[in-house]
Amino acid sequence: MIKTLLPQTAVSGEHFRIPRSVQQSIPVQKIYRDGIWQVGGGKYSRTWRFADINYALASHEDQRDMFSAYCGVLNSLPTDATTKITINNRRLNGADFQRSILMRERGNDLDRYRREYNRVVTDKASESNDLIQDKYITVSVARKSIEESRTFFHRVDTDLGKNFGRLESGARPLDNQERLRIFHDFFRPGEEEQFHFDLSDAMRKGHDFRDYICPDGLCFKADHFEIGSKVGRVLFLRDYASYIKDEMIAKLSDFPRNLMLSIDICRFPRMRPSVRYRAAFSASNRILPGGSSGRTAGTILLPASLMNWNSCGRKRRSFWTI
Repeated sequence: MIKTLLPQTAVSGEHFRIPRSVQQSIPVQKIYRDGIWQVGGGKYSRTWRFADINYALASHEDQRDMFSAYCGVLNSLPTDATTKITINNRRLNGADFQRSILMRERGNDLDRYRREYNRVVTDKASESNDLIQDKYITVSVARKSIEESRTFFHRVDTDLGKNFGRLESGARPLDNQERLRIFHDFFRPGEEEQFHFDLSDAMRKGHDFRDYICPDGLCFKADHFEIGSKVGRVLFLRDYASYIKDEMIAKLSDFPRNLMLSIDICRFPRMRPSVRYRAAFSASNRILPGGSSGRTAGTILLPASLMNWNSCGRKRRSFWTI
């Protein structure tokens, strides 16, 4: 994983600098009005939200078609960029919940049904600790200028919209307000209703946009991190089992807590597997311990990491933050 990320970091010309403030700990340098962010010296990113589909309730044939369409989405991702799929369990914003989900009373005979509907929805929200789940896909690419990145993301937007449309899901790009709200709600849990950001007003006053989303304090310890009065931990899924059920991600993200689970999709060179295969099969002509030589093709064990390679030359790793 680290060896794969090193060449991409070298292309962007980015060097790690020790942050001197909480604002500098947020790796975003510039934001543009169209929702594109500069996250490094020459690296830009954009985020899309996609909707959930009824995979668990579908038939076996429909699930197979959905899985094939999902593989098509992964194969359509640009090879010169890094992609992150994020599942975000976040706390409900009370004002947004009442405005967008609950039904308003109209002063007629149907108000009793509206009250019943609101009661059922509120009870369900309380059972899940007032949490809702959002799903995002973020694409980052190294480009020389913002104009080149805009051309790139315009093409990616068209491809994602088409491929997610086949899943009957759809992908919608997020604007600055929505992307900054994700950071604000993560860094300031319990203060979701206090977020407000106006880009034009911040530019006129000379304010840093990170002042609107950063926590009061940020401290990293040996086995956890502290954000204000909250404590969190990052868990890393190092290896996959030989057999993985399709419900693994759903179970990992089913914790009733504020949680972000991300799947990083990085491009691996296609030549690397063939080199490993040649190195493994060349061992078939080695000298046996008894002093005799011969082919031992039936007893050769290929590197375990080869089981993690797929046909599109990509490997996925999962991270989740609690």
